[in-house]
Amino acid sequence: MENGKEDFINSVNLNINTDFPYLVLDVINDKSYPRNPGFQVMHWHEDLQFIYVLNGIIEVRTLDNAIRVQAGEAIFINKNVVHMVSRLGDCHYNSFIFPAYFLEFYPGSPAKIFVENITANEQLSVFRFSSLVDWHKDMTVILQQLVEIERNKTAFYAYEVLVRLSALWLIMRKNITIPPEGKESVVNLRMQKILRYIEEHYAEDITLADLSKSANISKSECSRRFKLSLNTTPYKYLTEYRLSMAAQLLKTTIEPVGNIAASVGFRQMSHFGKCFREKTGYSPKAYREMENTP
Repeated sequence: MENGKEDFINSVNLNINTDFPYLVLDVINDKSYPRNPGFQVMHWHEDLQFIYVLNGIIEVRTLDNAIRVQAGEAIFINKNVVHMVSRLGDCHYNSFIFPAYFLEFYPGSPAKIFVENITANEQLSVFRFSSLVDWHKDMTVILQQLVEIERNKTAFYAYEVLVRLSALWLIMRKNITIPPEGKESVVNLRMQKILRYIEEHYAEDITLADLSKSANISKSECSRRFKLSLNTTPYKYLTEYRLSMAAQLLKTTIEPVGNIAASVGFRQMSHFGKCFREKTGYSPKAYREMENTP
């Protein structure tokens, strides 16, 4: 798979099994509708994603880059790109997630090439739309329309969405410069190795020495890489990852909370409970009950 994405969490579209797999997340600070605990871990999805920031500033991080997007601006995140989104202070944004085939019209359509020459290009991972470029403004106008359509759904909802998504893509495709294919950066490859190690060993006792050894770099360089690539420390990222795994198990299994804590790498139940409550605002038990309530 491209970019080693099999080594990271696949964030599946909540509407994937419906006849209209279009998902809009309305995110205010750390609260999301539909509900999403918002663990700060790298993930990817097979869908395309546009984010429009209504208030505040977000930061979108890939393995190679960090891009800040402020109110009135937007960003495109290509399919299969390993990334995470975080806020800088108070923030409100809408995230629009949908499959690429929405833009192809029908099987065998000549429109498909205008989709694939972006979605298949690994060098075009993200693209920010500022308020200083005319065609960027055209993009944000359509995203604002999608925000309003979501707030005021009509009988024509699905068609209104599809028309605007196609218009959005057409503007971007006409104006964007398609970068040539190139090799992955050394930084990207090293971070992939480190995050892959966490994916495979998070249930074990992991040290900074273990992480640095996995990428054949020094401990200081490992810490520096986390700061530059993810704006966090190895320990904080590992804790976030363990909590995200615990949240999935709480939602999908009936395993006792103590067993779940141990299975994701927490050796003390009290420490697990404290970290989980600090992140989600709920105890593990209350979180499980909330997630399993229709």
